[in-house]
Amino acid sequence: MSKADMLRDLDEEYKKCEELLNEIGKGRMETPGVAGFWSVKDIVGHITSWRRRTVQRLQAVAKSEDAPPPPWPADLKDDDSINAWFYERERAKSVEQVLNDSRQVFQELRAAIDALPEDTLADPRRFPWLEGKPLTAVLLFSHFHEEHEPGMRTWLARQEASEA
Repeated sequence: MSKADMLRDLDEEYKKCEELLNEIGKGRMETPGVAGFWSVKDIVGHITSWRRRTVQRLQAVAKSEDAPPPPWPADLKDDDSINAWFYERERAKSVEQVLNDSRQVFQELRAAIDALPEDTLADPRRFPWLEGKPLTAVLLFSHFHEEHEPGMRTWLARQEASEA
């Protein structure tokens, strides 16, 4: 896959996410119960937090540096405790702040990929955290599509039904 194709696919994936967020609307984004007690705002903050980590890793690859240490405390070892830490860090932010952070980090992700040479993009060994999988836009958005989008759509349908 060429860099141009990757960036195009990345933009398409992001557009799908933004369309869903627009469909949900800012007025519903703080309503809990989308994923456990998390709201849409909480999910966006969660995804942005992990995406920020990906950006840092990609920037390190572009500079031929070691991956930076994770932003969470060293004693956190599993995803659930890391996600809880991200939640606590992000939850006081307003919907607008969370959405702005999400947009900014996506632009940073896009720029980090654009900064990588074509041959680096094509070499899965350069991205050890992907465990041999090639870096693709679909892979970068897979967590959203697999773990969060279905629940968000189901939740939205319930919200719309109760509003009708």
